Amino acid sequence: MLWVKSFHIIFVASWFAGLFYLPRIFVNLAMVPEGSVAERERLLLMARKLLRFTNLLAVPALVLGLWLWLGYGIGRGPGNGWMHAKLLVVLLALAYHHLCARMLKDFVAQRNTRSHVWWRWFNELPVLMLVAAVVLVVVKPWQG
Repeated sequence: MLWVKSFHIIFVASWFAGLFYLPRIFVNLAMVPEGSVAERERLLLMARKLLRFTNLLAVPALVLGLWLWLGYGIGRGPGNGWMHAKLLVVLLALAYHHLCARMLKDFVAQRNTRSHVWWRWFNELPVLMLVAAVVLVVVKPWQG
């Protein structure tokens, strides 16, 4: 079980690294001057590659998490409200990931209407999700 847990942590940290950096690229894309086609295309290429890599990292993170939960029974049974809250955080992270993919399509189609300041705030959300997930797993509030 410790091997599964170790690799789960590694893949979650790697997945979140992508979720931290992809919106940072969006900040830079929102700041590209009107005529800077090469800069825009370079940032879009970086964002596409990072999104693909982040997609690949999310899969083992989720599979290993399910293995720990369903296979080893971690967080199952009565008195494990912390796991329900953590699963909510995981769903929020998946929604954020999906939203980033949709927003990248908007940048590609030149439909972004948000400022770099908005993207800077959006960029902070995965930090809050990771903090919540770690605190829930380590502290285990609502455990009976």
